[in-house]
Amino acid sequence: MTPEERISELREQLHQHNYNYYVLNNPTISDFEFDSLLRELQQLEEANPHLYDANSPTQRVGSDITKEFRQVAHKYPMLSLGNTYSKSEVAEFYERVRRALNEDFEICCELKFDGTSISLTYVDGKLVQAVTRGDGEKGDDVTANVRTIRTIPLVLKGSGYPQEFEIRGEVLMPWNVFERLNTERASQGETLFANPRNAASGTLKLQDSSVVAQRCLDAYLYYLLGEELPADGHYDNLQAAASWGFKVADTMCRCKTLEEIFEYIDRMDTLRKTLPVATDGIVLKVDSLRQQRHLGYTAKSPRWAIAYKFQAERAVTRLNEVTYQVGRTGVVTPVANLDPVQLSGTIVKRASLHNADIIEKLDLHIGDFVYVEKGGEIIPKITGVDLDSRLLVGDKVQFVKNCPECGTPLIRVEGEAAHYCPNTTNCPPQLKGKIEHFVSREAMNIDSLGPETIEMLFALGLLKDVADLYTIDPSDLMFLPRMGVKSAENIVSGIASSLAVPFERVLFALGIRFVGVTVAKRLARAFHNIDALMSATMEQLTEIDEIGERIATAVLQFFAIESNRNLVERLRTAGVKFVIDDEVLQGRTQLLKGQSIVISGVFSLHSRDEYKDMIEKNGGKNVGSVSKSTSFILAGENMGPSKLEKAQKLGVRLVDENEFLNMLNK
Repeated sequence: MTPEERISELREQLHQHNYNYYVLNNPTISDFEFDSLLRELQQLEEANPHLYDANSPTQRVGSDITKEFRQVAHKYPMLSLGNTYSKSEVAEFYERVRRALNEDFEICCELKFDGTSISLTYVDGKLVQAVTRGDGEKGDDVTANVRTIRTIPLVLKGSGYPQEFEIRGEVLMPWNVFERLNTERASQGETLFANPRNAASGTLKLQDSSVVAQRCLDAYLYYLLGEELPADGHYDNLQAAASWGFKVADTMCRCKTLEEIFEYIDRMDTLRKTLPVATDGIVLKVDSLRQQRHLGYTAKSPRWAIAYKFQAERAVTRLNEVTYQVGRTGVVTPVANLDPVQLSGTIVKRASLHNADIIEKLDLHIGDFVYVEKGGEIIPKITGVDLDSRLLVGDKVQFVKNCPECGTPLIRVEGEAAHYCPNTTNCPPQLKGKIEHFVSREAMNIDSLGPETIEMLFALGLLKDVADLYTIDPSDLMFLPRMGVKSAENIVSGIASSLAVPFERVLFALGIRFVGVTVAKRLARAFHNIDALMSATMEQLTEIDEIGERIATAVLQFFAIESNRNLVERLRTAGVKFVIDDEVLQGRTQLLKGQSIVISGVFSLHSRDEYKDMIEKNGGKNVGSVSKSTSFILAGENMGPSKLEKAQKLGVRLVDENEFLNMLNK
């Protein structure tokens, strides 16, 4: 047997033994025998470097070579799911799906694992790329680190898989590994990880994959994407994925009725407490991919799926004090300072009280014994007071009237729960918060500039607002604690690189209230440049799909402040992009300018979201309901009866997808 043949044989054997041990939990050889085969393969590969394969079992141990993570665009956006915490909301989701589909459907129920999302791409049965969720549109390439996770196959088993496909899942740190890691960190005086999810996320972003390998991460896969999938059903596709070597949860279940869904929820709520990894709920998905396409997406999440979160664990502890934090938008948040208490595996000392209404509703007094929960088992919050234990308590908690940082009288906008500090130009936490937001990854991505450095520069008067970033010189930084020449140069280089950030993200970076990543993108593509946006009217803003009066008012108020307009000019002078890139506008027309179009029904040539994109790119406006101002309805099969009836009543014409595509071709 030639070395090439033996290497191939050993790789095949070791992949199978790895699958037997880590996925099936049913090893067929001893650890000693496995290590002997692995050593033989390592020796053969070292002697035959021309036969190197990135997916060899020997690559599971990782490398100590430091590397940078490059950003990779997702082929399919990684959206988040809408959350619900009650069975009644699950019932509402079920009813929405039933009404929208108007045909039989099944819901696939599966455990929601509490880890960090990962997207894996396979070509010809081999792992070629692993990318984190990132901002949903692009993430970090962590392929080298993922290759160390033994429950993720490097080479697939069996047959029948597409030539190229993507599979998504959750990278997890098992409870026993998490506890061992924190014990080691405690003994070395290092900061402990708050929970397994944070530990898994932090581990996956380490630049030394040999350390990643030592941390024994796990992974469950739960979503298959591609052009030639085995079946129309999500459940069947995952069963096929399991046969190819992927670790798929055996707790998945298809349900035909709401009662079956509720039974599954109750069963998993008990089972989850015995699992080796953290879970925080259940994901409900419409099983048919055809029906998923029909239901489509909102701006942030699919309409065909929802996450049900388990009821949070609750504890009782004493309220010692209420302090107040000021955020970058001026929102003042009350924080309860508590006697330390164990909750969901962590020590809780502080909890959010959200706003003045919550404080008043709870009727809080200093010294009260309060019930503390973790919302979604992540953020601690106070949910009630143990009135039976109220003895000799202190003063009733009253929400502050002035900003705790700058003393400015607080304001409360009608219809909103929060109190704001209106001193946007001189309130220190707002100014620092805006700078931290500006440099964040989803905004200008100046990752070399952390909160501590921003704090120091602000305190020294070198950084008063975001425009000051572009005047910083390395010599301004080198005298700071723990700051060398190289670090100073990296910061200035990172600031310079941010001048290439596109207009959509610059607009998000400005920190306009209610303008998140998606809204910023819509505004940038509607107005194309900052000057058009700054001079926009309420009517022009609210004409944009999903931009309501609240967002429009926030935009108008932001640009009505002279200091904000001056800030834009200083940033423009520094070279920051305030015009949308030409390539974003390529292929855009005004064929549908001034037309409001409703989409309804099931389509065969394109998905609903693709049609929405076509309407937007050709100057039209997507609207959700039929009215007198509706130009026409893009109508597919099984169009909603209520929309059809209203269209006939108002005389709104129906256009099928062939006619619509012909309109665009003209």
